[in-house]
Amino acid sequence: MTFASDPATVLPSLALLSHRVRVLPMDAASLVKMPENTILFLDARDDLATAKTLCRLIHASGLSTPIVLVLTEGGFTVVNSQWGIADVVVATASPAEVEGRLRLVSERGNAPAAAAAGSPAESTTTVEDGQIRSGDLIVDTNGYTASLHGRPIDLAYKEFELLKYLVQHPGRVFTRAQLLQEVWGYDYYGGTRTVDVHIRRLRAKLGGEYEHLIGTVRNVGYRFDPPETDKETAAAQQAAKASSAAIDTDDDTPDLNTVA
Repeated sequence: MTFASDPATVLPSLALLSHRVRVLPMDAASLVKMPENTILFLDARDDLATAKTLCRLIHASGLSTPIVLVLTEGGFTVVNSQWGIADVVVATASPAEVEGRLRLVSERGNAPAAAAAGSPAESTTTVEDGQIRSGDLIVDTNGYTASLHGRPIDLAYKEFELLKYLVQHPGRVFTRAQLLQEVWGYDYYGGTRTVDVHIRRLRAKLGGEYEHLIGTVRNVGYRFDPPETDKETAAAQQAAKASSAAIDTDDDTPDLNTVA
């Protein structure tokens, strides 16, 4: 990703390697267009502030794309682990160095970024018999129904389809154009404003306590944010069991470790 009018000047050595290269503008909407198994070189030579903002947006969107910053030597003074990048490289690096860094990043994945940003996709969302469960929300893809806390949610057809699609991809950000294409179809000629209207209706029907399940990534689009309540409940149950076990050992029952 770069603002440069001549992308070949960003990292000249990359053009000498056999990898397939695509040039993307330094624009948030470009983030959701990246294919899988991509390593992103982010041009931070002239605008470190924009580069840092894009790093944060990538993590907020739930994408696991490894980021390699392209810097000048002066840029090293401000970059740290909080940026969540996988590696850095100077713009004048040799082809051998660039190839080596690509290989290392590919092998170890994006562990630094995942640690820095957290993984929104790591959730309690499960699928069983056509039912997608995420906390107290259940989406029945067979019966075309949805319920929250066991109470049905009165959804129109497209509202249900939109909710289903988002819940099927927890933590992943979609642009309005992508949602329009995936939910409404290629033959729909309406504008992306339709997506905003349906998102607003969905949030209203989820209620104030749960409207945050459909998150907004500014200047990018929308995503489904799985609730954390199940993890907290499970932890509480484990703590209760441990406490109960501790109480039992204080009873008059013999210590099994000492009975012959």
